[in-house]
Amino acid sequence: MRREEVEKLLDRSKKFRDAAEFHFSRGDYDLAAFNTEQSLQLFLKAKLLEKGAEFPKTYTLRRLFLLLGEILRKQDEFKRFADEKALEFASLEDAYITARYFPRDFEKEEARKLLDFAREVEELIGRAFN
Repeated sequence: MRREEVEKLLDRSKKFRDAAEFHFSRGDYDLAAFNTEQSLQLFLKAKLLEKGAEFPKTYTLRRLFLLLGEILRKQDEFKRFADEKALEFASLEDAYITARYFPRDFEKEEARKLLDFAREVEELIGRAFN
């Protein structure tokens, strides 16, 4: 059952990533940012489940990321990365909140950086799993 949950979350993560790229290509940068946040959130939760951890009922990307670092026994590396990328984590979390509750426009470059950042996080986690 857990493997099915992991695969479903990873599949949804990819679909949100595809949606982010689609919205970015159309100039809908707020939706691109929101979908990027959703993609990364589901990716982090899938990876926590994959390691046998229950993820907390939180939407804070940084918290999920640091928890995964603890589980992988790479907390120093993950903490250093999270500190260096604090603005990127915060911007993605803002994308989630503002898309749902407040009007906020994202600029093209900002949305592109958030997409790139999400890929960077996924690559770091991929290396940590190996």
